[in-house]
Amino acid sequence: MSFPDPAPLIRPYRPADRDAVADVCARTAHLGGDSRALYPDPDLMPSLFADPYCHFDPDLAFVLDDGTGRVVGYILGTADTERFVADFRRVWIPRLAGRYPEPAGPPRTPTEEMIRLLHHPERMLLPELAAYPAHLHIDLLPRWQGRGHGRRLLHTFLDALYGHGVQAVHLGMVTANTAARAFYDRVGFHPIPVPDPGPLTYLGRTTARD
Repeated sequence: MSFPDPAPLIRPYRPADRDAVADVCARTAHLGGDSRALYPDPDLMPSLFADPYCHFDPDLAFVLDDGTGRVVGYILGTADTERFVADFRRVWIPRLAGRYPEPAGPPRTPTEEMIRLLHHPERMLLPELAAYPAHLHIDLLPRWQGRGHGRRLLHTFLDALYGHGVQAVHLGMVTANTAARAFYDRVGFHPIPVPDPGPLTYLGRTTARD
């Protein structure tokens, strides 16, 4: 007698998920693919793009559970980017500065480029984004992409933001990640013009469901 595979589900983040969320982050942080060859320290990318959100805004952290308790994707973010940046500066950088000291000169490696970003969270505060006070990060392991889970995660996050009284959200994505851009276009994001955005494209949308 065979049994059906467990059904995946979206659930709130739990502290026990921390390592699994960090692993998903590292495996998807390079244009949606595995970043570990580019950034040999597997904790570096989660230290920027996953851990602080789980620490400061756990009520806005949701995971895709494969049905067995294993995290295979997530959506993380903050309702208030300005407050998040202040917390990052005040609390997060001192926690990590010993492990990731800021490079003395121009970054020479991809790792140093990320460490430079770690020490400059104010890069997230752009006047063009003021009307979109929340921001997010969403990642799924490749096997779980293209199956509707990303849309479901996004809707869960948007509903939570809407419940907090937040009316709009933004994200910054690497422009070269064309697959991610196609997804964001499908789920209602639009471009936000930002002067000199570098390698990023900024997108935004309302938190109200379509």
